[in-house]
Parts: sequence; C-alpha cells; structure tokens
Amino acid sequence: MSLATLYSFRRCPYAMRARLGISLSGTQVMLREIILKNKPQQMLYSSPKGTVPVLITSDNQVIDESIDIMCWALMQKDPLNLLLTDKPELQEIAMALIKTNDDNFKPWLDKYKYADRYPEFTKAHYRDQGMIFISHLESLLAKHDNLLCHTASIADYAIYPFVRQFAHVDKMWFETSPTPNVQAWLAKHLASSTFIDIMIKYPTWLDSEEEFVFG
Repeated sequence: MSLATLYSFRRCPYAMRARLGISLSGTQVMLREIILKNKPQQMLYSSPKGTVPVLITSDNQVIDESIDIMCWALMQKDPLNLLLTDKPELQEIAMALIKTNDDNFKPWLDKYKYADRYPEFTKAHYRDQGMIFISHLESLLAKHDNLLCHTASIADYAIYPFVRQFAHVDKMWFETSPTPNVQAWLAKHLASSTFIDIMIKYPTWLDSEEEFVFG
C-alpha cells in the first residue's frame, strides 16, 4: 500500500503540529520538505492556498489544515489516546482550546513577532495581548502537568509549537515572565525525543526530488 505524502516546512508551527500528530500515531508518510519562497507546482495543484502542511492520502484525499492532519493520523492509530476518546467532555475542551490558539493567539503572535509590519501599536502591546492566552495556559498547568490532565493530549501537541514561537521572539523576556508552569511544560516537550525527531533536517524536495519516509 502506498504511503500518504506530506508537504512540510521544518520551522512552521503548523507543519510541526502535523508532524507531531503523524509521529505520535506511528503512521508513516512520504515527507517532502519545501521552500516557502519556491513552492512546488504539485503542491499548489493539490492545495491552491499554498500553505503548509498539505497531506495527500494514498487515495488522493487532500488535507490542508494542520489540525485535520493531526486528527487523520491519530484516527489511524492513537496509542497514547491523545484524542481523549474515553473523555468526551475533555475532548470538546481540547478542540476549543486549539481553536482559541489558532483564531486568537496566533494573530497576536504574528504581530508580536513582526511588530515592524504593524506600526499601529507597539511590540509590547502585541506581546501583552498574546500573554492573555499564555496566562490562561499558566492557570491550566497549575492544576496538572499538561493542559487538560496529567498526561498529554492533542491540545498540548497542537499548541506548544506556537508557544515555542512566542517564547523565541524574546527569550530573555519570556524566561523572566511570571509563567513558571508554561516554561516548565514547554521545556519538557521541547526536550522530548518526539520533538527532536520531528525537527530533523531533510534536504528540500525541490533540490533533490527525493522523498523520505517519516513517522
């Protein structure tokens, strides 16, 4: 049986999210690492919006939203029960938290990271708006080791790539911010073998047109 194909870009948090879901499920795909400034026509044909990640399944279904790719992978196999199938009330909370990350936190994160493009307000203003979500995560992590319970769920893996990006905008500031629980949670995930594995560098597909088995 042929494998699905994943178009990815190593540093993109959405692509990280997709690779995390695939890795944690134990599913294998053919990875095509792309350059965002030179997107391959094959990817644009499948997904004209031109963003990563894009997954093309073995039956040619196109999935081009990162959370949908996570769910696709975990519905194949979910050995850690990241989808919380036995806890429907937490499952609903997890998806709502991910939606808040994507719809609310990520736009503030982009403005914080690229504040010179948004001169309407200061960089500190954008950071403070992003900190509203970070503070919410801090309160959740005061109750247990991960966002929704003591074991990690889809919410943790879907969200921490974006918190990582926020923290890296000004690492010194973040490390002195009143977020010890978020900092410990993030450090734990970034030091994990799973994160190290999904961040391995692959040659770009346009350079070599060589695919790599991932997962």
